[in-house]
Amino acid sequence: MRTRLPFVFAVLSMLAATASFAQPTESHHAPADPIGSHLFPPELIMAHQSELGLQDSQRAAITSEIEKAQSKFVALQWRMSQETEHLAKLVEPSVVDEASVLEQVDRTLAVERDIKRAQVALLVRIKNTLTPAQQAKLAELRDGQP
Repeated sequence: MRTRLPFVFAVLSMLAATASFAQPTESHHAPADPIGSHLFPPELIMAHQSELGLQDSQRAAITSEIEKAQSKFVALQWRMSQETEHLAKLVEPSVVDEASVLEQVDRTLAVERDIKRAQVALLVRIKNTLTPAQQAKLAELRDGQP
């Protein structure tokens, strides 16, 4: 399991980056990510277990949720790769069948939707494992990071 955790975290990080909404900048006062600002990535929790006072039962529950999600992410990654490869072949010729390409885009986007849905489900389950005090501490830790 431990050898696969870095892979899961890499997938989650990649998805979090693509799922993020506008981030605030110094020159613009755009709102922060309205969803991500209320959820916590597993690596942040793991990095601050002691500070959070994470209980063994919480650690076990979070690990279990990550393991369950892991198999979904691997399967979805394979599907996404397959759909993307097929789309690339469809746009390769000098004359492209627009209907076929758009149909394949829909299939590719459906897999992307499934990936993001699985990611959000995991993050919600993890959040529900944490106490309100732990969530507040994580928000503080996350917001203090560069």
